[in-house]
Amino acid sequence: MQTNGFFDEIGQTIGEAIRVVVEFLLGIFTNFFAAFGDFIDGLTRSLGINDSFFSIGVLVIGLLILWGGLRAFLRGSLIGGIVRTVLGLFILSWLMM
Repeated sequence: MQTNGFFDEIGQTIGEAIRVVVEFLLGIFTNFFAAFGDFIDGLTRSLGINDSFFSIGVLVIGLLILWGGLRAFLRGSLIGGIVRTVLGLFILSWLMM
């Protein structure tokens, strides 16, 4: 039996190409998720909060409420801006305690 035929070489070449693509994508996604993890770790460490999904979610909600307060001030709504800003600051200060 011939073990190194034409189709064996083609199969080996295609297998090596697939392996290169998979290793490339694995390297990209591994580095991306490692960078994202390092970003979350640095963010939570500087704010003094846990790196749980709940803490990150409360942080995002608090920042969105602050953003809404800023938009309310820019629209000229003084009462709405004050209420949203105070609520956002209350949520963020509660999170960082």
